[in-house]
Amino acid sequence: MTDTTSRTHLTRFDRNGRRIEGGETSALFVLVSVVATLGVVAYSLFLLNPDNRGDFLPYSLVLIAETILVVQALLSMWTILASGYDPRDFPYHEAKRLLMPSAPDGDDTMRLGDRDVLVDVFITVYGEDLDVVRRTVRAAVALRGAHRTWVLDDGRSDAVKAAAAELGAWYIRRLSPNGAKAGNVNHALSIAKGELFAVFDADFVPHPDFLIETVPFFNDANVAFVQTPQAYGNLHTVIARGAAYMQTVFYRFAQRGRNRFNAAFCVGTNVIFRRAAIDDIGGIYTDSKSEDVWTALTLHERGWRSVYIPDVLAVGDAPETIEAYSKQQLRWATGGFEILLTHNPLSPRRKLTGDQRIQYFVTATFYLTGIAPLLLLLVPPLEIYFDLRPMNLTITALTWAIYYAGFYAMQIVLAWFVVGSFRWETLTLSTVSFPIYTKALWNVLTGKDVGWHVTGTASQRSPFNFIVPQLLFFVFLALTSVVAIWRDANGGALSLATAWNVTNTLILAAFVGTAIHEHRAARRPRSAMPATPAPEDEAPALITIVARPLPAAREEEADAVPAVPASRAQRGGAS
Repeated sequence: MTDTTSRTHLTRFDRNGRRIEGGETSALFVLVSVVATLGVVAYSLFLLNPDNRGDFLPYSLVLIAETILVVQALLSMWTILASGYDPRDFPYHEAKRLLMPSAPDGDDTMRLGDRDVLVDVFITVYGEDLDVVRRTVRAAVALRGAHRTWVLDDGRSDAVKAAAAELGAWYIRRLSPNGAKAGNVNHALSIAKGELFAVFDADFVPHPDFLIETVPFFNDANVAFVQTPQAYGNLHTVIARGAAYMQTVFYRFAQRGRNRFNAAFCVGTNVIFRRAAIDDIGGIYTDSKSEDVWTALTLHERGWRSVYIPDVLAVGDAPETIEAYSKQQLRWATGGFEILLTHNPLSPRRKLTGDQRIQYFVTATFYLTGIAPLLLLLVPPLEIYFDLRPMNLTITALTWAIYYAGFYAMQIVLAWFVVGSFRWETLTLSTVSFPIYTKALWNVLTGKDVGWHVTGTASQRSPFNFIVPQLLFFVFLALTSVVAIWRDANGGALSLATAWNVTNTLILAAFVGTAIHEHRAARRPRSAMPATPAPEDEAPALITIVARPLPAAREEEADAVPAVPASRAQRGGAS
């Protein structure tokens, strides 16, 4: 496969400029992972030692927060150390060799075994910029292998319809956006009839060989879907870089490790499904805005197999603004907490293997690690104002630092090894996102619905509308730092609490500075933005549209794809 992708947070290059493939796990990385695991264990024993306990309140806050972080770290290390598994076995390579037997003659027909395979490629659209949609549609139409490209437009844009026809894609506009993205895909499945179907968000541009690399896995009749990474190319803002690099370990190692346990899950885009598997579970899951992970969980409970490959086969856009990032994380975290509280994978009622239970439990509890910083931010002020310490007074700052470094410093080293450098943007977002995850947990506990928001899109509202809790914490910690420094100056020695609090203040200051920069940029003159789609509570026009591409665009696919009914618009019901 030729490398036509741009540099993303998942692409790395060696000193000679050679791209390092996602499947290359070195012995040094394994060693670093083992040492990091030992550091986690040592820190855990230090915290749990009764002789080290300090005052009840700060010690309890530290114990709860660190327990969440330590458990997640240990389970993540276990998964990462299993990431050497390669799902590309001999049957895969043989199926790939025989996939396009007539390719030298210009025939794109794909064959698995003794049958021809047709793939429906779905591009889900919901008000994205027209140029973004055109870029993705053009790439999807150009995919190698017999396929038909469909634009599923919940934004109901005539401009998108015209672009689809011009570029050679079929177009579907349904009656209403019920079920959000999952409902959109399920509706398209009632019209398209391919044996396999791929799903791309409107901003993810697929590699020409996407089908060539993924379809051979379906030679195994138990494979339900093949997932590829979400790679981002728009790394030009602090938020985009932070959001992208936060996912690097997951896509480069964790998902690969989950392969070994048949627990790799769908992430909603850059994925290809077997239609029969989705039919087996009654369609894409629609009762959650995190339809991707719920669909994967349901498939695994039914005994289907999933495959993840780390190759970057599509590049899209990360959220670039605080608003877009906040809405994305809120939706993802809500989906995780829904699984934890309404469909706990550890329950004996779940038809999962032991390994799958653990992996989905890690997924369901992951966003608790985003709430843990809230507890840790409160610990230094408790000592500064009330002289309440989390650890025994006999514990020196050096002793604490050694054990603390054994956990956190090794996590940073591991992240450095994965990403290739220290990313302060990731540290910042990890520290300041606790209001988002706390809100997500509260929404699930109270049953509050989370509206659908497209990743990467946002309104023109000020970023400060979305970071009020962070602003309040910044002011509080800044004042606390002043008090702490004044206290230490009078005492003649810098305390650990002061250093800890000042560090937290600086991290929040970096985030507030990012918001100020974003706010100023938003006030500059902008070109006109496309109209946003109508909210779900507005009465939609009662019309379903299924439109063919223009005749000139269909000439090349006429022989490879069976015909369907002519372009039509049916009033009052789905086609």
